[in-house]
Amino acid sequence: MADTGDGAPMAEGGLDGKYTPMDETRARTILNDIFGKDGTLTRFDTEKDDTFRVFCADGQAYVLKIANPDEGREELDFQNSLMRHVLAYDPSIPVPQVLNARNGNDIATINDSDGQDRHVRLLTFLEGTPLCETTSQPGERLQIGRILARLRLATAEFSHPRQGRIYPWDVQHLLKFTHLLDEVDDPDQRRALEKGVERFRQIAPRVRELRHQVLHNDFSKSNIVVDHDDPRFVTGIIDFGDAVHTAIAIDVSTALLNQLPEEPQNDLFLRGRDVLAGYLEVCELRDDELALVPHLVMGRVVLRALLTLWRTKLFPQNERYIMRNTHQGWHQLNWFLSRSVDEVSDTLMKFSPEGK
Repeated sequence: MADTGDGAPMAEGGLDGKYTPMDETRARTILNDIFGKDGTLTRFDTEKDDTFRVFCADGQAYVLKIANPDEGREELDFQNSLMRHVLAYDPSIPVPQVLNARNGNDIATINDSDGQDRHVRLLTFLEGTPLCETTSQPGERLQIGRILARLRLATAEFSHPRQGRIYPWDVQHLLKFTHLLDEVDDPDQRRALEKGVERFRQIAPRVRELRHQVLHNDFSKSNIVVDHDDPRFVTGIIDFGDAVHTAIAIDVSTALLNQLPEEPQNDLFLRGRDVLAGYLEVCELRDDELALVPHLVMGRVVLRALLTLWRTKLFPQNERYIMRNTHQGWHQLNWFLSRSVDEVSDTLMKFSPEGK
């Protein structure tokens, strides 16, 4: 299927930027030279950059992020400014603090082994267990929804010159990336994705009419840090790399996507309903938003397959990380496609004030 969008550059956000991974020794030198800190570094698995956990002798812990060569300073300033804005609005929302380098700037630039300029940042490390490494109970998922809604309120008035970037992981731009169907080798998978794209095309005009603001846009299990013994449950919200100006319903749909079952089951939103209930205790959603959230979840399933199948060809050495959530998406996509548009729209409407 040909691209029917306007050909947005795939390099936006560094998703196709190639680089040589930096070793811990060089990263430690950068940490010391730029930020005046020393410690033991442990690499995190990441999508597109070099990220290290730093443990210092004084007990302090940090996250050292060395960006993809294709990530511009303005994009990183957008993320830094957003995190600072959230903490200023509500210091009880657990997001990382951005630290300044020795020269007083919060973004430094180094030249890597390939001669490419790469930007460097240091953030505080948030203690806890990534949600992707543990389970959750209904009451804990209510807390996930509540903190997502509080984050929405905290970012409502934020603006930045880079907020309007066309970022591939923003579902509102799915139709701009349909040329990636050409990267899908399995004919059954391609047919399913084509059907998903056409289903999304039907609701795309309605998405443009929704309320938009700057949002986290990636409230996934790997970006939520939790503690079962803490009454808040969520002790950290990390990785603002997908933040963008998008529809409120898209932000909610991403959170629900990451609660979908790994194996087929009749109620795809069994766990997601808890998250949505907690969210609606803090923030409202209009009926048009509730009706579109399930379709946007499906859109993210389609987008995830397109982007990960494409990126695995670019970066086969990182296939395990890139594809970690894609395989379960096929039964999820089939769930949506086996139901009519109206049936999907009705999935969450019991949460509508008019439907109660």
